[in-house]
This record gives sequence, structure tokens and C-alpha cells, in this order.
Amino acid sequence: MQINYLGHACFKVKTKKTVLVTDPFSSEIGFSLPKTRADIVTISHEHSDHNCLDRVEGQPFVIRAPGEYEVANVSIFGFSSFHDRVQGAKRGKNTVYTIKMGGISLCHLGDLGDKLDDEQVEEANGVDILFVPVGGVYTLGPKGAVAVINQIEPKIVIPMHYKTRDLKRDTFAELASLADFLQEVDKQDAPREEKLIISKTSLPEERKIVPMVRK
Repeated sequence: MQINYLGHACFKVKTKKTVLVTDPFSSEIGFSLPKTRADIVTISHEHSDHNCLDRVEGQPFVIRAPGEYEVANVSIFGFSSFHDRVQGAKRGKNTVYTIKMGGISLCHLGDLGDKLDDEQVEEANGVDILFVPVGGVYTLGPKGAVAVINQIEPKIVIPMHYKTRDLKRDTFAELASLADFLQEVDKQDAPREEKLIISKTSLPEERKIVPMVRK
């Protein structure tokens, strides 16, 4: 399996047979999503920085709601959560997806805004790779992200949805940075990866933080 970070909360996950893209974004965030082909697209919620299909080529199967899905030898389960800490009163609902492909289990938290309840933890607990928002304001911040990481106990943690120089300042200026999160987990020196190539047999025994950068 190869994972590439396309920016914000968008990743491209590729196996020999299937390409899955998470939360494609509009150029309204400050930069454009590179054109990419996908067989499957998951959308965590209907905001333009997470649901823009314009740059996704092919005829992907689009998943944008909770439920169980079997597509192209990929098993996906989506469960409802909240985009804020007040039961969705500010920003509505968010769908968390657990994904099994290429012998590896992944979990994309979307714009999760609060800790998971016991039932949600049971759905996500023990996945191999966790994509977690860390920027705060609209999602979990660094401390909240650590709390959810400890709930799920993944082998690999990939942070997302944090402040970068490319994001529009008027919208995203108050987000925490990747450095803020890495300081919270005491991994300031963790190497930034352009791509992650991983198999079931190469998963680490101890939890690993893998910050990724766009090409």
C-alpha cells in the first residue's frame, strides 16, 4: 500500500488494484487539489474543503454517509460523529470511516470535533493507521487529538487538517500547526514523508507518528 498526502484532510491510498481518495477539497482553501484518479472517494461531511469531486478523475464510487460498503475488494464502514463539541449544534455531523484494504485497516476521522463515545471507540479501536485532525477550531486540536489517539490505539498516526502557509489566512489563521501537534506528542524531530509505503508485515510494533508533506 502507498499513501500520499494531497493536502488538508485529503489522502490518496493506493493498492495494486484500487485507489481510494479521502475528503477532496475545493481551491477555496487557498490551493488546488492536484488532479487524481480514484476508484473510491470518501466524504466525511458536506463542506467544500472536504467534498469537492471536480479534481477527481475516473468514475469513482462516492461514499458520503454512514453505512457499510463493499467496493472493489475494499470494506468500508462509516459511523456518525460530530463536527464540534456541542453535539453538532455549531457545525453539524461528521462521518468517521474505517477502511480495510490491502490487508491493512485504516481510520479517517474527517473533521471530528470531540472525543469518541464508547460505541464509536469500539468501531475504530485498534486500526493500523489513523488519519487524525490536529488543528483545532473546526476539529480536534493537538490535545484532543492525543486523547482520541489514545482511545483508538493505532500503530501509525498521520496528522492532518492543520495550519500551513498555503491555507487562506482569513479562514484558517487560528489553526494549530503541525509543529504544535508534534510538540504535544514530543516528536518534533519526526521526519516528514512524501509517501508512506506500508504492508501488514511492516507495521511497527510500537506506535509511530508519521507527519506527511505534499509533493
